[in-house]
Amino acid sequence: MSTMVARSVSFLVVFVLFTVLSTGALAQDSKSVPLVKELAQLLDKGKLDAIAAKDPSASDVFVAALYFPGSQLLVVSARYAVPPILTEKLAKKDFREIYTDLNSAAVEGSRSLVIDIGADGLKPKKDDSRFDTCDIGAKTYVFDGDWKKQKMASEDDYAKAFADAEARYVKMLTVLIAQAKKLQ
Repeated sequence: MSTMVARSVSFLVVFVLFTVLSTGALAQDSKSVPLVKELAQLLDKGKLDAIAAKDPSASDVFVAALYFPGSQLLVVSARYAVPPILTEKLAKKDFREIYTDLNSAAVEGSRSLVIDIGADGLKPKKDDSRFDTCDIGAKTYVFDGDWKKQKMASEDDYAKAFADAEARYVKMLTVLIAQAKKLQ
């Protein structure tokens, strides 16, 4: 009898560990949360509602954001066919125009757009009725926690899509924070 109880307890422990570990990726705090907070503070301090910067990793890639305090942060990164045009706008601090240009005239397939509802970092699941989205090239990801609705094969695929979007977002935020610090 005690062997049966021990097996049952062991089975239960393994089941609980598996359940916790398999959903752990979606339960973790996003790495973008503190970065969004830092960027928001810098933008508030500088009284800015838009910002843009050249991505130091490539000569033709730029990043721009529109900031609506407490409401949302829209961040776009893309290759631009004529970088000197955006470089000139950057020198003039025409950040909104750069955002518009990257959203509408980016090199096809190079655009990444994050819509961070709440301006509180990318979240893997909906918060109340709000959820974040990310466009990467021609693919749109809706981070509402429902991988089936997005026609993904598994929750692991959903977690990987979130991790990829999060990594892109973190990179974009890092570039924008560096630019915001230069403007202080």
